[in-house]
Amino acid sequence: MSWQTLLRRHEQQFVDELVEFCRIPSVSTTPEHAGDVTAAANWVASRMTAAGLEHVEVVPSAGHPVVYGDWLHAGDAPTVLIYGHFDVQPANPIDAWTSPPFQPEVRDGRLYARGASDDKGNMLAPVLTAEAMLAIGALPVNVKFLFEGEEEIGSPNLPPVFQTHVDRFACDIVYSADGGQRSEEQPSLTTAFRGICGLHLIVRGPHSDLHSGIYGGTVNNPALALSEILASMRNSQGKVVVEGFYDDIEPVSEEMQEIVDASPIDNDAYREGLGVPELFREPGYSTRQVSWLRPTLEVDGMWSGALGDGRRAIVPAEAHAKLSCRLVPDQSPEYVLDCLRRHIEDHTPRGVTAEVRTIPISSAAYHMPVGHPGNRVAANVLADLYGREPLIGLSGGTIAILNMFRKYLSAYTVSFAFALGDENQHGPDEFFRLSSFARAQSAYGQLFEALASTSL
Repeated sequence: MSWQTLLRRHEQQFVDELVEFCRIPSVSTTPEHAGDVTAAANWVASRMTAAGLEHVEVVPSAGHPVVYGDWLHAGDAPTVLIYGHFDVQPANPIDAWTSPPFQPEVRDGRLYARGASDDKGNMLAPVLTAEAMLAIGALPVNVKFLFEGEEEIGSPNLPPVFQTHVDRFACDIVYSADGGQRSEEQPSLTTAFRGICGLHLIVRGPHSDLHSGIYGGTVNNPALALSEILASMRNSQGKVVVEGFYDDIEPVSEEMQEIVDASPIDNDAYREGLGVPELFREPGYSTRQVSWLRPTLEVDGMWSGALGDGRRAIVPAEAHAKLSCRLVPDQSPEYVLDCLRRHIEDHTPRGVTAEVRTIPISSAAYHMPVGHPGNRVAANVLADLYGREPLIGLSGGTIAILNMFRKYLSAYTVSFAFALGDENQHGPDEFFRLSSFARAQSAYGQLFEALASTSL
């Protein structure tokens, strides 16, 4: 019996297990779900043990835990580390979901649940593949698994874990089960990710909310002051005007530009898919260039004063905004945050004060050489699975741990996952195609076999 036959035989069991996994509300961004993140870690550890993996352990950190396991009996074959994450984004707004986000539901060959696509379906697949291969004998390569519970908050507590367990995690290469493909018909290999940094801005005025009829007009309104600060950060054409923001950015390499040119965007289809009346981007750059190669500054959220239904006629005591910047190679997250702090200090209106709190999601951009042997193996597997060569792509998103793999393990990471761009990751009605779930399992089996004869 082959491992492929075993995977097909247990297909419904695996879907049922993914449903069970997705029921755990492992939201890492809010303290009230800390216990749920730990519960997800324990679920993963239990499933890895059942799969036949060894040395399985829930490794504590200063924040959410890490789960480790391995199988290291393939002699001189390469040692491969498989990475993924079991934490998820918040599910707000709950009422925008067709079915409750943590009550998974299968509809039309899709599993709808928070975390189904990002990243529980993707990260579970290689564990199931390893189980099938072990059931018929052995794995063709040495395999380690490292799954974390902090990806959605930038993996802030992972560096000390790496420092403590660097020998344990040592490997020849990392394959990330967090990512995706271009479409159901077109595979892709992502070789670069933008970095990220963020801050929480609090503008304060009076010591408490004031009656707007009595005190309005006599003090500066923090909500209006916050709006003024934010508006000063970008001009009407979409260019960031924070002094120093674009410092240190090197010209785009020829290799990067070729990758961008090979993946043009149909602007009309892109706009219609997003539901906006027109695109708005930094002048002088294409949509693809802006989404892959240019830094950005975005307001993730704003709040102040009278929220919810009903009316409160007030001047609010304070106003809040959370900002994030996506960064490109050579940009330092620390330097960009310093630029933002100076800009806020220089542009805070009279009559209010501004406090800046750094959000712990800092990470530099990441780039892997396209011609690395690990990429070539993945490309061959994808070409066999899809019947066409993968497109080389970049990502506007961020996976903070990739730079940690380079720093602590001296290992590059290949993105090898099967989410698709329309699966509403981070939004309502997130889903994962069950066909992609099955394809990911087959892909990892072929990958393990191909790596057995590869020099890394």
